[in-house]
Amino acid sequence: CTIAVQLLHCRNSLPLSRPHFYRFLYVCLFFCSLALHPRKDIVVTASDDRLWKMWAFPNGNIIMTGEGHTDWLSACCFHPSGTKLVTSSGDTTVRIWDFTKGECILTLEGHSRAVWDCSWHSCGDFVASASMDNTSKIWDINSERCRCTMRGHKDSVNSIEFLPFSNTILTSSADKTLSLWDARTGFCAQTFYGHLHSCNHATFNMKGDTIVSCDSYGVMKFWDVRRVTPMVSIDAGPHPGNQVVFDPSGHVVALASNDGTVKTLELNSGQLSSLVGHEDEVQSVVFDHKAEHLLSGGSDGTLRLWS
Repeated sequence: CTIAVQLLHCRNSLPLSRPHFYRFLYVCLFFCSLALHPRKDIVVTASDDRLWKMWAFPNGNIIMTGEGHTDWLSACCFHPSGTKLVTSSGDTTVRIWDFTKGECILTLEGHSRAVWDCSWHSCGDFVASASMDNTSKIWDINSERCRCTMRGHKDSVNSIEFLPFSNTILTSSADKTLSLWDARTGFCAQTFYGHLHSCNHATFNMKGDTIVSCDSYGVMKFWDVRRVTPMVSIDAGPHPGNQVVFDPSGHVVALASNDGTVKTLELNSGQLSSLVGHEDEVQSVVFDHKAEHLLSGGSDGTLRLWS
C-alpha cells in the first residue's frame, strides 16, 4: 500500500467560496469510520484492513497506526481528553488504546457477534458498544467489566452514542427503530418509530434536543427528543445513508451516501446538495470543530477534506 497527498478540484453543487478537496489516498482498503480529536485538527480512520490510523489535516500526514484487531474495524471514538481511543470490530471485541503507551491497553469481550459501533462517555470512565447480536453494552473502563447489557432491539444495533454530559444513550437498529436508554439502569426510556427500513445511524445535535437518523433507503428523519415525535423527513435516496452528522451550529446536516456522494442539507432553507468526488460508497462523515471543513471516508480508499 502507498500513501500520497494530492490537492484536486471537484465537482461541487454546494455553494462554497473555494470548492475543492484534499484527497489522502491510501489504497487497498476502505474506510469504515472517522473520529475527530476533541480539540486538535486530527482525525482517526478505522478501516477494513484491521487497522486504525491517525492523520493530521489538512496536510494528510500519518501520525500513528494501531494494529491488534483480528477482523475489520467498524468504528472508533476519542476519549474526551484525546489521549485514548476506543475501537470496535467484526472480531466481536472492543479495544482501548493509549496513545502515550502506543498500544492496546484493554480488550473488552462479551458480544457474540460483530460490534458495529462504540462511543465514549464525557467523563471518560465508560464506553458503550452496539452489536449485530441485537444488544448494546456499557463497559466500566476502571473495573474492566461490562456494567450492563441493554436488550430490546429485535435486530442488529447499528449505532450508539452518549448524549454529552448525561446518562442518556441513543441507539439505532435494523429493526427500523431508534431508542433512548438510561445508562445507569440499562433500561429503554423511549423508542422512536417511523422509519420503513433498517436504521443505519442516528445522532444528537449539540443542544441534545433534536435527533437526526438515516436508513437503508437514504431517508433522513429529524426527531423531537422531548416529544418523542418525528419533525420532518427528507428523502435523499434511493441509495442507503450510512452515517449522518450535524455541524457544530446545528444548521447543516451531512449524510454519507452509498451513491458515492456526501449530501448536505441546509436546515434553514431546506436546500439539499451533493458533494461529488468519491469513486465508491461514502461510509463516514464528520465536520471539524469550526465547521470550516467536512471530512469524508469511503470505500474507494480515500479520506477527503472538503472546504
